[in-house]
Amino acid sequence: MTIRSAYWLGLGYFTYFFAWGVWLPFWAVWLKGAGLTAEKIGLLLGCGMIARFLGSLLIASRVTHPSQLITVLRLLALLSLLFVLSFWVSAFWVWLLLVMIAFNLFFSPLVPLSDALASTWLSQIGMAYGPVRLWGSLAFVISSALTGVLVNVFSYQAVLAMLCLGVAAMFAGMLMRPSVMPQGDTKQSVRTGWPEWQRLLKENAVWRFLLCVTLMQGAHAAYYGFSAIYWQDAGYSASVVGYLWSLGVVAEIVIFAFSHRLFRRWSASQLLLLSGVCALIRWSLLGATTVLPWLIVAQLLHCGSFTVCHLAAMRFIAARQGAEVIRLQSIYSALAMGGGIAVMTMVCGVLYQPLHGGIFWVMAALVVPALLLRPGGS
Repeated sequence: MTIRSAYWLGLGYFTYFFAWGVWLPFWAVWLKGAGLTAEKIGLLLGCGMIARFLGSLLIASRVTHPSQLITVLRLLALLSLLFVLSFWVSAFWVWLLLVMIAFNLFFSPLVPLSDALASTWLSQIGMAYGPVRLWGSLAFVISSALTGVLVNVFSYQAVLAMLCLGVAAMFAGMLMRPSVMPQGDTKQSVRTGWPEWQRLLKENAVWRFLLCVTLMQGAHAAYYGFSAIYWQDAGYSASVVGYLWSLGVVAEIVIFAFSHRLFRRWSASQLLLLSGVCALIRWSLLGATTVLPWLIVAQLLHCGSFTVCHLAAMRFIAARQGAEVIRLQSIYSALAMGGGIAVMTMVCGVLYQPLHGGIFWVMAALVVPALLLRPGGS
């Protein structure tokens, strides 16, 4: 079956983020339901994030030609499906650890490679990125809200069932053929040797940028890993938790939709400053209270702590030239969206039991050095 290329990619984003909208807010809830302690949950989530780091860095960066993208995306979707089904085999924590590492290793490169495909079609057929990418955020809203309701009705096992549904739908969608296959000449292949990476990482602006966004995104670890458990312990139902997560992504959608109009003249450094201020307020609120109106305010600030930071990163990366764009995109995805969050998730697993909501004050403290590391210009 052949469908328009924009529809093919939009479906890919929708199904990926549908699964991600189940995993990110509720996987800790599933692990707790399976009988794991907070320390083991932190360990498993952290190891999963390390696998995300390695997948984005090692797998995504090895794809050096646009014509390979569709085949690699299909293969990664198949492997992700096989490993997500493996969660049904056993709830023994060592088995879960191994499966989580494998699943995240193959699931994580799907987004940077989908973004690379979007960039290819942008130049090849003039496809607009924003309207296509918004389907991913919309799917996250739907799946996180729906999963919260289903957990209330069917218990924690609804999390795994919804996750399997999302990944299976992603693989099935990718088996369809886009109307225009990605193409490129040999000049678009990227050299991935260590000297190229070394030269890039030695630049003052680059290493400052990477440290800054790694700290800013790493500060989301307590939210990603333990907010659902924390809010449920505070007396909120799983459905309310799902709605709170959805609210954050709705705010994200709004900012993505109007980003050009709002931030057209902003530099990456200015965007990072705005994001940092929003993050300080957000994590301080979550550390100080569990009163619902303030939780709503904190969730609306997701558009600043995450979305504006991501927009700043895209602006900084887009200012680079040629192959540096792909290299920097790979390492940004690996460090900021994988490695930093992985380390902090394991730290949160150790600190959550003694600190509970106080863990969000630790996240606020991470933002302070990030603000000082902001690269100038861009």
